[in-house]
Amino acid sequence: MKLMIMGPPGAGKGTQAEGLVKDLSITHVSTGDMFRAAIKEGTDMGKQAKQFMDKGELVPDSVVVGMVKDRISQPDCATGFLLDGFPRTIAQAEALDSTFKALGIKADGVINIAVPRERLMDRLTGRRICRACGASYHVVFNKPAEEGKCKCGGELYQRSDDNEVAVGNRLDIYEAETQPLIDYYSKQGLLKDINGDQDIDLVLADALKSVR
Repeated sequence: MKLMIMGPPGAGKGTQAEGLVKDLSITHVSTGDMFRAAIKEGTDMGKQAKQFMDKGELVPDSVVVGMVKDRISQPDCATGFLLDGFPRTIAQAEALDSTFKALGIKADGVINIAVPRERLMDRLTGRRICRACGASYHVVFNKPAEEGKCKCGGELYQRSDDNEVAVGNRLDIYEAETQPLIDYYSKQGLLKDINGDQDIDLVLADALKSVR
């Protein structure tokens, strides 16, 4: 089974990706992991990507698509994969379609974990981190035993990028980038909208049902 997964910051996409690849026995292809592996292994595409990254420049789509093509051509992806973190733009989606066609791959679905914006704000702005050990808490979903204190005794604080303005900006960028992709895959009949505003196990069950 060949799948893609999308979801805004705070939607729990990473958790759902882990559950999907385990249940479906497919390979998790994360673009972040893929970049790090290609650069570490010194592949041709990895070397090209590193040249741009070392200059602080964005890696061109042609290089990213090439890396994706190399990765999904590997034996562990032959029986199926979940592509996570790519595509992010229509141009990348069109390039990925061409790559799939060249490799004789047919996408089975694009899972979109949808969560209302106000819930995402609650999830992301409620996070608290321990200054001493780095443990993560949440003011609603994972409260510390003692307010403002970690179990190790360290002080809990809110990261600067977890405030309402910063989170709002992250969500604005995601929505602007992603809405065209949602429309693109919806027109192809591939989009699987999943309600991410429910228990984690129910989200996974709905996602699995949508592709079986």
